[in-house]
Amino acid sequence: MTSFSVMIIGGGIGGLALAHGLRRAGIEVNVYERTLERTDWLQGYRIHINPAGAHALHNCLPPDAWLSFLATVSTGDSGFGFLTDQCTELLGLTEAEINPSTDPTSRHYGVSRIRLREILLDELDDVVHLGRNFHRYELDGERVTAHFADGTTATADLLIGADGANSRVRGQLLPHAQRLDTGVLAVAGKYPLAPERASDLPPALRTRANIVVPRGRGSLFTAVWQHDRVDRPAAGRSGTPPYDDTDYAFWGFADATDGFPPDLEHQDGASLQQVVTERIRGWSPAFHRLIAGSDPATLHAIRVKSAAPVTPWPTGRVTLLGDAIHNMTPMAGVGANTALRDADLLRRTLIAAHAGEVPLPAAISGYEREMLRYGFAAVKQSLRNAQNAANSTLLGRATFRTVLRLTAAIPPMRRRMVASLGR
Repeated sequence: MTSFSVMIIGGGIGGLALAHGLRRAGIEVNVYERTLERTDWLQGYRIHINPAGAHALHNCLPPDAWLSFLATVSTGDSGFGFLTDQCTELLGLTEAEINPSTDPTSRHYGVSRIRLREILLDELDDVVHLGRNFHRYELDGERVTAHFADGTTATADLLIGADGANSRVRGQLLPHAQRLDTGVLAVAGKYPLAPERASDLPPALRTRANIVVPRGRGSLFTAVWQHDRVDRPAAGRSGTPPYDDTDYAFWGFADATDGFPPDLEHQDGASLQQVVTERIRGWSPAFHRLIAGSDPATLHAIRVKSAAPVTPWPTGRVTLLGDAIHNMTPMAGVGANTALRDADLLRRTLIAAHAGEVPLPAAISGYEREMLRYGFAAVKQSLRNAQNAANSTLLGRATFRTVLRLTAAIPPMRRRMVASLGR
């Protein structure tokens, strides 16, 4: 048995999942998060957990937390589809096709980012240290010390940067690593699915996820969040009340940045609604109702960025996880799943080192090689999707629509499409 300690900088999905996995294995672990209160994290949208992500999450979480995850996933997932800008179906994949397995670790889920974070925080009160804004690290032989903005420090045998796309850990470890502007801008918002508005949208927009493939510019993604399938108490085990109990349809409209006003990121929600409405002129009234009926307070615009490829670096006592190394566009729906995959892989390699099966430096090196391989494959896929959404030609869109119609009619093509959703 080899004893060592681990500190994780950043309390996001990947970092917290790893903390659970290491703690269960008896490895000393602490998480340092810059926000001051758990409620500082109450923002975000529905995210997609694919079978790879579900498997990784199951491996990291204690049984009670895994059951809490299963109890809180969205009840509204009724498949996945591709629509025209007139809201006619190009391809519709049913829930039975997408989730043929009864194994809960091999299924697709829709989950509120807020809910998932709350589940991951439960039972980690003695591990997660809030209000610790990472500034820099310092190496001293086989130990690494983190320095925080408030003047405090923490020391461990291994430091893991899980501090997101603007990672300060990455900035020190790999100062040459860059995030590139993709030339794509996205506007996102939430449409409340109140019972009295049930008939305002067609079933496809209120019950499943969709990608709209228009004849002209731009692309629209929609998905649904419907609250817990079981009743929860007024507060979680941590005492924090549950959030995100309002059902909603989430949407994101993307196009080339140069097609938008230059100051879009600084406009208010009502202005963003107007901009998107203008971009979908000629689309089905259903999409106009989706945009116009959204809560302006939920709208925001972002420039879509993506990590530039990184070659392996000399392994040391500092490594990276999730968006801190392979930040990707949201256009493949695999960012959170890749971070969870990192957490599970690093959990397994560190457990092997803890058991004395492999030296700690070799375990970290093995993790980094494998993580870079699949992580940047996902970055490449998501970047390609983003560029296609914003910059494809009229001919390219027409060809893609034809392919989707063929896929709908030919079973082997349908099966290949379904299989690709789990990657």
